Amino acid sequence: MRKLFPLVGVVAATVAVTLSITSFNSRAQAGSSYAEDRAAIEDLQARYLFAMDFHTPDLYVTMFTEDGVLDVGSGEIKGRQAIRDTVAKMPNFGAGPVPAGLWPASGRHNISNIVVKINGNRATGRSYWFHYANNNPERRGTFTGYGHYEDEMVKMNGQWYFSKRRIYNEQRKEWAYPGTGNPAW
Repeated sequence: MRKLFPLVGVVAATVAVTLSITSFNSRAQAGSSYAEDRAAIEDLQARYLFAMDFHTPDLYVTMFTEDGVLDVGSGEIKGRQAIRDTVAKMPNFGAGPVPAGLWPASGRHNISNIVVKINGNRATGRSYWFHYANNNPERRGTFTGYGHYEDEMVKMNGQWYFSKRRIYNEQRKEWAYPGTGNPAW
């Protein structure tokens, strides 16, 4: 009987740990905490930039809801197919003929100063973006642009998507932020 008690304790501890892990995993899958949802939203924002910089419009549109809206300053583009078609026409710095002695040019977007408000399965976000490119004969990295995003996001089937992304670009008058106040609440 004495030998049984330590075994019962080990079994009870194993069951408790298993239940804790199961409980944690179900919460993580449901995205029930602010930290888990925020991490998933930041992942969405990063995947969006990789899809843009590596010019993969078919992947890019998967970041949006089916009826999502992309507003790049010259009007709203509605729906995945329209967004895909627009992104496919954007310049691909790594495409086209490469001058002798050079490698293909590239550009990379970065995101920072991310603020997010989450309310159940809906979220709003604000963040800065900036861009570096080496589209010059020296292939020297140069700072080429900046602005900010204003996002509306929705969580469907445990995954976050953009329902609307508004891009402000401070290099273009028609796309520059027209406000005078802080857009981040």
